Amino acid sequence: MVTVFLDMLAIAIVLPVLPRLVLRFSNGDTVAAAGMLGVLGTAFNLMQFLLSPTLGALSDRIGRRPVLLGSTLGRAMDYVLMALAPAVAMVFAGRLISGSSAASNSTAASYVADIAPPARRAAGFGLINVAFGAGFIAGPALGGWLGSLDTRLPFWVAAAIGAANALYCLTMLPESLPPERRARFGWGRANPLSALRLLARQPQLRGIAAAQFLLFLGQQSLIAVFVLYATSRYHWGADTVGLAFGGFGLCAVLVGGLLVRPVVLRLGERRAMLLGLACAAAGFAAIGAADTPALAWAGLPVLALMGLVSPAAQAMMTRLVPPDEQGRLQGAVASVLSVAGLIGPVLFTSVYAAAVNVPGAPWFVAAALMLAGFAVTLAAARQHAAAG
Repeated sequence: MVTVFLDMLAIAIVLPVLPRLVLRFSNGDTVAAAGMLGVLGTAFNLMQFLLSPTLGALSDRIGRRPVLLGSTLGRAMDYVLMALAPAVAMVFAGRLISGSSAASNSTAASYVADIAPPARRAAGFGLINVAFGAGFIAGPALGGWLGSLDTRLPFWVAAAIGAANALYCLTMLPESLPPERRARFGWGRANPLSALRLLARQPQLRGIAAAQFLLFLGQQSLIAVFVLYATSRYHWGADTVGLAFGGFGLCAVLVGGLLVRPVVLRLGERRAMLLGLACAAAGFAAIGAADTPALAWAGLPVLALMGLVSPAAQAMMTRLVPPDEQGRLQGAVASVLSVAGLIGPVLFTSVYAAAVNVPGAPWFVAAALMLAGFAVTLAAARQHAAAG
């Protein structure tokens, strides 16, 4: 949780100011900036797609701790390059490095699977979401305030946090995977095609992975266009955008820390997924329809209930693979989600740029994706019930 919190804190500090840095490189042209942000997001997720299965399989072989250490160092290097960047090309290079090493969340999920019994894994994954959301509480507000002082300052602070996280992994974090439970490493298991085959070998894995893909694809709208959207429609500054992300993070913490365990115990993992996807659809639609800032703020807590989906999905998936393949599973999931990350930035920035007369269009598209995820989850449940 400490590792994920520090990683997300650094990401969240940068989140409100990266679009403004890119906007400076595009001479204030918001449409051009949206296109640049789409390319940067695609570059990051392409590297994740190619290398997440390798990092996942590697963590099954050498343990979780070394992979987390490498991930935190890669992130820190990315922030340094963005702080120094004289042009967007150096930001692009940093995104490639970060995408190549970004494995903190997937490796943390493997860590939970190592130490938690199956019945408690959904709660454990919920706690990871708490750490994730906690970073979003402080990070965006801090990043917005630092960005109001100097556009480059948030990147230096994020780099310092990344370096501190690496030091923590090196000196404090215990290893969760004992040598006797480690798997052999082979390149045949450590590539994107192998990752897809792993998920395709069971109908349940396919259905759950497809629902997570659609959820993550919709979530890309927040990263891709929320800053530009809020700046244009509501005339928010970096500090207000930071507070909005912080408020969303607080809601995510409450969902992960207080709701995941009782909801999963009461409804079961699959129904918890369905509830989370329905709330996500309602939240995105509410933001898209909001013609005043107050209505947009009201949609954020509803949207945060999407935090029910991933812990329940992850808990189901970890029971379907053996202990020595948990890292490979998480690498496969990360690879699939990175495909959503490849599509999402281009999709939502394109919708934002094209539908200038329908300012809520990106959020309506995201709501439709949540409904598709609901349908996929429901179909997978019926298929599982029919199979006995």
